[in-house]
Amino acid sequence: MTVTPFTVTMPELGESVTEGTVTRWLKQPGDHVEADEPLLEVSTDKVDTEIPSPVAGTVVKLLVKEDATVPVGGELALVGEAADVGAVGPEPVVVQPEPAEDIPPPVERASAPRAEAPQPAATSTGPVPGTVAPLTRLRRVIGERMVESLATSAQLTTVQEVNLGRVSALRARAKDEFRQRHGVGLSYLPFFAKAAIETLRAFPAFNATLTPDGQVVYHREIHLAVAVDTPRGLLVPVIRNADELSIAGLAKAIVDVAARTRTNTIGVDELNGGTFTITNIGSVDTLFDTPIINQPQVAILATGAVVRRPTVVTGADGEETIAIKPMCFLPLTYDHRLIDGADAGRFVAAMRKRLEEGAFEAELAL
Repeated sequence: MTVTPFTVTMPELGESVTEGTVTRWLKQPGDHVEADEPLLEVSTDKVDTEIPSPVAGTVVKLLVKEDATVPVGGELALVGEAADVGAVGPEPVVVQPEPAEDIPPPVERASAPRAEAPQPAATSTGPVPGTVAPLTRLRRVIGERMVESLATSAQLTTVQEVNLGRVSALRARAKDEFRQRHGVGLSYLPFFAKAAIETLRAFPAFNATLTPDGQVVYHREIHLAVAVDTPRGLLVPVIRNADELSIAGLAKAIVDVAARTRTNTIGVDELNGGTFTITNIGSVDTLFDTPIINQPQVAILATGAVVRRPTVVTGADGEETIAIKPMCFLPLTYDHRLIDGADAGRFVAAMRKRLEEGAFEAELAL
């Protein structure tokens, strides 16, 4: 009795994701695959992920080539019996469009260099000089969204400088015990996140999104998006209900989503739904930047490198002196359609005051 091969289709990949690009087949025709064993890798505009085979059997035919974009529900492969291999028609053929005049065609994939003209070996540091390659899907999506963001909203950036002397001293006292108790390090980022969340409660216009028809949605919950630098590009996972977390909870959540984003194990739905974004540009020693808003949000905060330098401080007697303190710039980009510069300045000033007070002892059980 002949059994019709099972058709593997592109599964649902998360909210608002309608298609995926096949980046690599993990099995070839004739290979055996177990149920739930990874069959191929797929890239979306949110994340890269492995697609498992829904059934066990032999891969009979691949219905699409690598680099093909397939809609959700589209056919990917046939899985059946070993006897079916080669009996269901030829392998799919992908027709490449003619390259535009005077534009060199893309180079071949690194896994299949030309035998007569070997390319220089690629390194982990980036592209190979002297070659031409198309933008990856993720890079194209990042570029499209950044351009769209700038075209959609009236973006301005306001910057203030914060003295982190008290936070730095508190962190130095608590970090060893904190790591033993919670299993993660105590960086400055959870303090920034906590101060931002508290400030968002006082300035709800910054925890909002704008709809295409001009409606403003003021969110009750604070879903904190945290920009994560990955080898493939910048991704922004979301910590939901971040306002319910302590500094320890935020520290663990940030480490968790960052690690899963870098290893491509983050859920697609975890990359959607943020209401305010923080980007830690200081992680690469950048002092300040002008971050671009993550649409449809209305503000994004950057946290610059913490650098010790001379600054004027006022003593308990009111006298001013010059001291060496850990200083940091806080650039905030905001949407001028909803927020005026004065309010943006008040927001950053309130956050700066909270950080300079440094009263986080209760959060750290000190």
